[in-house]
Amino acid sequence: MEQSVNKIFSLLVTANRPLTIEELRDSISSELEGNPPLWITRTPGKYGVDVYINNAKILLEQSNFQSKLKVNGDTMTQVLHIINEVLEPVRSNSAESPIYNPNAFQFLNQSENLNLGDHRVRTFRQRIVIEKKEPIFKAEGRFTFFIPVDEGFKPEPRPQKIDKQVIDGHVLPNEVLFTSPTPDNLEYKTLVFSDNLRVTVSFLKAHNKVYVQSNTLMGDSNHPSGVVLAEIVKANIPVRNGVVHLIQRPLMVVDTTVKDFLEEKEDGPVFKFYQTIRDFGDDIMSTISHLRNVTLFAPSNEALEEPGVKQMLQDKKRIRDILKLHYVKERLTLDTIKNKSVSQIPLSGKSNVGVPTAADRKKLYFNVVQGPRGNQTVTVEGGGVNATIITANIAATNGIIHIIDRLLGVPYTTVLDKLRTDPMLNSTYFLGQRRSFNDQLNDTTKRFTYFAPHDEAWKRAATSYPSTIKKLFMPEYSYHTKQILERHLVIADQAYTMAKLREISNDTIKLTAIRDSLKIRVKEHGENEMYDENAIRPETSGYWLEWDGEYRKIRVVRPDVECTNGIIHVIDGVFLKDSDVRVTSGASLATLAPHLIMILIAKWQL
Repeated sequence: MEQSVNKIFSLLVTANRPLTIEELRDSISSELEGNPPLWITRTPGKYGVDVYINNAKILLEQSNFQSKLKVNGDTMTQVLHIINEVLEPVRSNSAESPIYNPNAFQFLNQSENLNLGDHRVRTFRQRIVIEKKEPIFKAEGRFTFFIPVDEGFKPEPRPQKIDKQVIDGHVLPNEVLFTSPTPDNLEYKTLVFSDNLRVTVSFLKAHNKVYVQSNTLMGDSNHPSGVVLAEIVKANIPVRNGVVHLIQRPLMVVDTTVKDFLEEKEDGPVFKFYQTIRDFGDDIMSTISHLRNVTLFAPSNEALEEPGVKQMLQDKKRIRDILKLHYVKERLTLDTIKNKSVSQIPLSGKSNVGVPTAADRKKLYFNVVQGPRGNQTVTVEGGGVNATIITANIAATNGIIHIIDRLLGVPYTTVLDKLRTDPMLNSTYFLGQRRSFNDQLNDTTKRFTYFAPHDEAWKRAATSYPSTIKKLFMPEYSYHTKQILERHLVIADQAYTMAKLREISNDTIKLTAIRDSLKIRVKEHGENEMYDENAIRPETSGYWLEWDGEYRKIRVVRPDVECTNGIIHVIDGVFLKDSDVRVTSGASLATLAPHLIMILIAKWQL
């Protein structure tokens, strides 16, 4: 038996022409009976172009070895290529029913006689026949086929949802995509891509598993928009007209709730998050189940394995509060976040927006980062933790799931690191670099409360004192800049949340800032701003600071940004007094009082 298998593999990897790597085209015929094709893929690599034969990578430095061989008096050229895995052909497990080089439909028809382990594909094959879609799977050419296994057709109504369009959504034309050479999150058009219905497919690798996700970009009444995620349970089955991947469930079919998605598979991409909810927040799962519109930001399994997260799981009350930070009671698609959040901020901000969560007085804040190639990355911040949305728009009957790469609410950065990386705090960070003011913010033995003006606040402060700006840019006035920043920073034996400050007193609070005393009064009341009707609406209450008497009211844009050594409150004003700046009557530029600010506008583009 072993000798027979070795012979099959030997014939499979022996092409009927000697070809160097440079001479390889889209496919070559093997010497196995039926001459099944070997599919060639070229992808950008670390040191040039990587070349794959089916799913096996050619080891370039050990390949292109040529030699001469005499056979019956003729001299033949041989070319040897070393690959990193064995090529496995489609093999029959029945001597009575040999199968050689089948196309995708022959593969489906003979699947019971193939070596597919426990997987069966009868249900999808039946739907193909009922909908008369056999020609697609018989067609000559280059295709990628995603075939759901029978186990994935539960609950019972699901098979009836496999119509002509759904079947077409499981086929990629003109592409033969094996899992190793195919990049993550690169979208490919399926056969369903018209003016009325558009579906793409992409791959995702996570936790030693490979997933395929369909994205219905434009849906209809029977095919809702959104992403459906399915694990590839048996990958890279070569057929005459492309490659077949067996998948755990059908694509495009949205018939499960958010709760169903979480508990669907014990080794699924967010199952550890589901376990955490099950163990610590049964009422949360019940609430999510009964909501008609919910958006869940679900951390990946890797995010739950971080050491700081494991330690936090010992605190049952805290983990319940953190879990509530991960869902909002409305549907937020990625486009809603990216396209409609811009107009929500009344303070001229560009791409951050606060959306209330199920956690008391806690919001999520989004930021859209433009990549060098025009691509966009969307980040979400909750409780001071920034996470990236790695898989967006997973559709459910009662909402949407976005998979993120961190657990929100468990801080992992110092105040300094948060300032350095936060897109709203470029100017405050830049100013603090003068005279090494920022260095202290990395000290984990202290507890900081930092009232940090965001970039728009510095811009407005600059507008208020236009005649001084040119001089205030000058590094030689960094001493005065440092003094103003010291007014915003409180160092104590604890960091103060806004709720804690409100609790201390309804009247003016005197905090010991690095520079003098910081006297503020915390107010909490409704926001009277006008908002675009299409924008995400914030909650109806917020925090404000009264500073320098009742005449200076400063809004707390993002309260309680937690860090490992303190808390940042992002504010939309600067603690700056008129007496900080004095302009002489004959001066063309401002002169500076002994305790002047230097206002520097850094990184104007957010």
